[in-house]
Amino acid sequence: MTSNQFMFLLFSAVIVIFSVLTVTSRRILRAAIFLLFVLVSTACLYFLLKYNFLAAIQLIVYAGGIVVLIIFSILLTSHIAEKLPSASLMKKWPAAIVALIGAALSITVILQYAFPGVNGSTQTVDVTHVGNSLINYGKYGYALPFEVISILLLAAMIGGIILAKKRKD
Repeated sequence: MTSNQFMFLLFSAVIVIFSVLTVTSRRILRAAIFLLFVLVSTACLYFLLKYNFLAAIQLIVYAGGIVVLIIFSILLTSHIAEKLPSASLMKKWPAAIVALIGAALSITVILQYAFPGVNGSTQTVDVTHVGNSLINYGKYGYALPFEVISILLLAAMIGGIILAKKRKD
C-alpha cells in the first residue's frame, strides 16, 4: 500500500466517522465541530488529488466561513449545554431504512458505471478562460449556480435563526 492510498483511506475514514457523528450528535455545537472535521478532511482529499485551488476554496469558504457562521449562530441563539431530544424509535427505523436504500443505490451505481480511462494528453488551462467561466451566465458559466446557492444559503441561515429564536410566551 502506497502512502497516497493510506492517506486516502485515512481521510475517507475520518469523513465517514465524523459524518455519522455530525448527524447523530445530540449537542448542536459538537455537531458543528464534527462538520468542521468533515469539511477539512474533504479539503485534504482535494490536496491529495492535487486540486489545490479547490482545496483552498473548500477551506476558506466552507470550513472557514460557513462553519464559523454556524458556530456563531449557535452561540448567539441557543444554549450550548442544551441537549437535543433523542429521536423516537418510530423515527429511527424509517431513517435507517432510507439510509440503507440510499447507500445501496449509490454503491450499485458506482460499481456499474464504466469509468473512462485517462489518455496521456493534457490540456493547458488558461486563467482568462477560467475567469470568464466564473462570471459567465451562459452554457458553461458558473455565475448562475453561484447565485442560486447563495440565495439557498441565505434562506437556510434565515430559517435557522427563526427556528433557533426562543419564544417569550
